[in-house]
Amino acid sequence: MRQFSACIEWLFAREDDVFADRIRLAHRAGLDAVEFWRWTNKDLDAIAAAVAETGIAVSGLVAEPMIALTNPANKETWLQGLRESVVVARRLGAPVLIAQAGDDLPEFSRAEQRAALVAALSAGADILKGSGVRLGLEPLNTKIDHVGYYLSSTAEGLDIVDEVGRAEIGIVYDLYHSAVMDEKTEHVVGDRVDRIVHVHVADHPGRSDPGTGHIDLADRLDWLFTHGYGGRVGLEYRPKTSDAEAVRAVVKSLGGQSNPRKGFPSEIA
Repeated sequence: MRQFSACIEWLFAREDDVFADRIRLAHRAGLDAVEFWRWTNKDLDAIAAAVAETGIAVSGLVAEPMIALTNPANKETWLQGLRESVVVARRLGAPVLIAQAGDDLPEFSRAEQRAALVAALSAGADILKGSGVRLGLEPLNTKIDHVGYYLSSTAEGLDIVDEVGRAEIGIVYDLYHSAVMDEKTEHVVGDRVDRIVHVHVADHPGRSDPGTGHIDLADRLDWLFTHGYGGRVGLEYRPKTSDAEAVRAVVKSLGGQSNPRKGFPSEIA
């Protein structure tokens, strides 16, 4: 059975809400895992309490600080932040930290920036060793959402991971970003599915609910799972509705199962 994770930066969000309550709403809607981005701007005690109360899993969060790993001057600052991020991930039971490469910097060549990335990730692997936490470098699309970002190619991301050559380091494969960059999953991933530590989904256009656009998300997921991916699928999309039943429908359409609890209404109050 495929397992799904709600990105509660967007899903179950309410204006001026208490962030930890999104965990409870996700649990009530039948999700058994959540994920979020930055941890430094959140109440970790409240999050830990909601996790303990619901028994929900935390599938991942961002390794902070979010600074450009393409700049060699940022390495030591990022490594110190990674040490702190690992502590938070272990506290919440999260197996994945997500790292972004940073912008394509004009003052450095592509080769220099790649070398900086490899050096930072290699040193980061030493920090992660034995922690039970893996780091996923995330390629992002540069056509719509992240113009100027260094790493838009999944294949290049996998090449960087291979250059690092450590089990602690992989990629976060976002099907939305990959499709926007006109990539075919089977072509860019090939026989390197084992380097994927986490998967994200959203549809295009709008980065919205799967099934509302034209990305063949179910087919791409089928290919990944058929070829050995066994991790969670992060629902990282901007929902068109706050209806919990809509989230359940997404999970069902992508080939998984939610666990709706008896008596829970479709509309979240």
